[in-house]
Amino acid sequence: MLKPLLPDNEAVRALNNVFAAETSYIEAGDWARLVAQARVAVFAAPADAFLLVLDHDADYDSPNFLWWKERRDRFLYVDRVVVAATAQGRGLGRQLYAHAVDEARRLGFERIVCEINIDPPNPGSVAFHTALGFTPAGEQKLSNGKTVGYFELEL
Repeated sequence: MLKPLLPDNEAVRALNNVFAAETSYIEAGDWARLVAQARVAVFAAPADAFLLVLDHDADYDSPNFLWWKERRDRFLYVDRVVVAATAQGRGLGRQLYAHAVDEARRLGFERIVCEINIDPPNPGSVAFHTALGFTPAGEQKLSNGKTVGYFELEL
């Protein structure tokens, strides 16, 4: 069962930081600010998985978020979705995304967007998102040397 994610949930922030290569490391203050402005912020207890989704009006300077802002007027942006290594294979990722889709529809959004690492490659994430119905919308090489692909799900 998913629970609302609160800004002071240190266990979930620690899970994020275990996957810092994929999500980026985040300090407590930045985490609290990010969670506080999220339109969808849920986790599977105790800290098995979480999802953070922002809307197009978020005060966020991520180059990936800004890429979407330049190309779409209204969207929900999946900033972070993480499933702990010990919890993978239990369907938590699908459960998190099903919740995001339900919330998007409830809030009147017609599009959910995200980015996935292309270089270094993350073929598992590409396959997962493609199976959920996400389609490619572009890609960009970032200043940190990574190349990301942008994917969207039209509802």
